[in-house]
Amino acid sequence: MKNVTTGRRARLLASAVAALLLGAVGAQSTYASPDAQDCPAAQIFATDNTAVITDPEDPRLDTRLTRFRHEVRQIIRAHGARPGPSELLDGVFWSEELKQATYERSREFDVERAGRDGLHHIAGVIAKQYHQEAVLTFRCLPRTSPETDAVEIEAPGVRVSDVREALVADPEARDKLGGGSVTLHGRLVLVAPVDDLPLARRFTTSLGADWDQARVRYGDREFVS
Repeated sequence: MKNVTTGRRARLLASAVAALLLGAVGAQSTYASPDAQDCPAAQIFATDNTAVITDPEDPRLDTRLTRFRHEVRQIIRAHGARPGPSELLDGVFWSEELKQATYERSREFDVERAGRDGLHHIAGVIAKQYHQEAVLTFRCLPRTSPETDAVEIEAPGVRVSDVREALVADPEARDKLGGGSVTLHGRLVLVAPVDDLPLARRFTTSLGADWDQARVRYGDREFVS
């Protein structure tokens, strides 16, 4: 995804969020067991947009990225992996440079049969072909894996406008989380380092989401340029 600043890129596209070791947060529902994560082997978050969009009513945010979806699925197949479902995302990110929220329509792609190196290569091809500063990947792993350094949190009942308002009102969240994405069905998607779960949980609930309904997946994230 194309971000306004390096700091924004380092903290997410989408989508940003985090997790700590078991016991660092009291609620047991915070943690998904490795066998119950129910997630694809890997995911790619990407867009073909290269513009900075600050108006939430910009018509470019209405695109369904249909051609982009077909092309990325072809790239995934061409490099030996198997594409799964793809979902549209409406992202809201904080630009420290502009001191305001920016917006981006993107897609999440499920990817099967791709290891760490293969996923990195595919993301690199997408970044180069669509002139992106970086493409975010997430590999689903057990919580106890030595490679696990991030989480993906999904929570229902969130609007894009909620994310914007929360970022404007919460300097710590916009600095550390950067922003987040929402599906067309109102499901929040946040991906971030494993160290910010308390903040991410507070941010998620501030959006009106029920944390008991949230899904936490553990894995390894990478921004591939």
